[in-house]
Amino acid sequence: MSISVQSLVQAMESIAPVALAESWDNVGLLLGAPSDPLKGPVLLTIDLTEPVLDEARAMNAGAVVAYHPPIFDPIRRLTGEQWRGRVLLGAARAGMAVYCPHTALDNAPGALGDWLADAVLEPGKPRGADRRALRPAGLRRATEELKIVTFVPPDQADTIRKALASAGAGIIGRYEVCSFAAAGTGTFLGGAGSRPSVGQAGRLESAHELRLEMVCSRAALSLALATLRQFHPYEEPAIDVYELLPRPERSTGAGRRLVLDHPVPIAALVARLKAALGVPYVQVAAAGREAVSCIGVCPGSGGGLWVDAQRDGCELFVTGEMKHHDVLAAAGAGLSIICAGHTATERPYLPVLADRLARAVPGVSVQVSRADRDPIVVG
Repeated sequence: MSISVQSLVQAMESIAPVALAESWDNVGLLLGAPSDPLKGPVLLTIDLTEPVLDEARAMNAGAVVAYHPPIFDPIRRLTGEQWRGRVLLGAARAGMAVYCPHTALDNAPGALGDWLADAVLEPGKPRGADRRALRPAGLRRATEELKIVTFVPPDQADTIRKALASAGAGIIGRYEVCSFAAAGTGTFLGGAGSRPSVGQAGRLESAHELRLEMVCSRAALSLALATLRQFHPYEEPAIDVYELLPRPERSTGAGRRLVLDHPVPIAALVARLKAALGVPYVQVAAAGREAVSCIGVCPGSGGGLWVDAQRDGCELFVTGEMKHHDVLAAAGAGLSIICAGHTATERPYLPVLADRLARAVPGVSVQVSRADRDPIVVG
C-alpha cells in the first residue's frame, strides 16, 4: 500500500494542529496535492534554501517539512530570478511536497515551545516547574462552532431534538443527540393574519415552553435551521444562533510561563541554555535581579510576547531575538532578557520532531537536513 502526502499532512496535524497557528501565519501543505504518493524520504529543515533543496534532490526526498514558510508574502510571479522562486520551482519539478508547521508547532502542547521551556530547567528534571502558555489558546471542534437555541412545547421537544440531530446538530466528541432543555414561559401577541398554534391572534398569550439548546457546525447550520422550521409546530419559531469561542487551555498557545520551585541565578540559566542549544554564547540584558523564579520563553522572534511575560509577573524572558527598543523597554520595566539566536532556539528541536514524525508515519524515512544552517555566523 503506497503512502500519500495526506499521510504526512495528517501526521503533522496530529503533532501541531494548524488551527493553533497565529492568524498572520501561513502553515500547512504549501506545495503539492494530498492525494499524491509520497515517493521518498521526508527532509526536515528550518529554512528551505537552495542548498537544502540540493540536499533534498540528492536523497530523492518526497517531501520537505520547512519550519519557516517558504511562501509567506503574496507571490505575484514565480520565476527563477529570485532564490525563493528557484527553490519553489525546483521542488515542484522534483515532485516534492512542502509542508510548514511554524507557529502551530510553537503553540502545540508538548512541541517546540515546551521543548525550549525544558531547556531552561535543570537537566534531568524537565517538569520541575509549573508551566502554562503566556497566551493560552484552544481548539474548537468543528461540530461545536455554533449553538442553536429555540423554544418548543414540552411535548414536541423530543421530536425537534431528533430532527436537529438528523441534520448534524448536537455532536460533542463521541456523543450525538446532545442537548439541554430548561422550562420557562413564553409570551406572544399574534398580529393580523397570524395563525398561532396556541391561543388566538390579537390576544396576548403565554405558553409553557422548553428552551432547547444544541451545538452545531457552520457547515450543518443551514440544513439544521431548515429542518428545525420544518418540524417546529409554531408558525414563527424563535431561533437564536450563538457563536462559540474556543476554550483556552493552559498547555496550549504562544510562549510558556514557568514558575520554578526556587530562584535560580541568571548565570546558571545562561549555562543551561548554551548547553541545551549548543551555542557558544547568548545575549543578556539584565534588569537588576541576579536570580529569578518566574520565566517566560518563546522560540524564534518573541518580541511580541515580552509585555505578556512582564504582565504575568515574569522576571526573565528567553527568546531567540528581539528588537533593540523592545529590549530597552523590557529591561526598563524590570524584565531581564536572554536572546539566544532566532534559529538557535528552533533548529535543535528538529531531531525531536523527526522522531515524532517517524513514529506517526511508519515506513517513511525522516531525516534532518545537514545543509540547513543559521545564515548569520560570528566573524
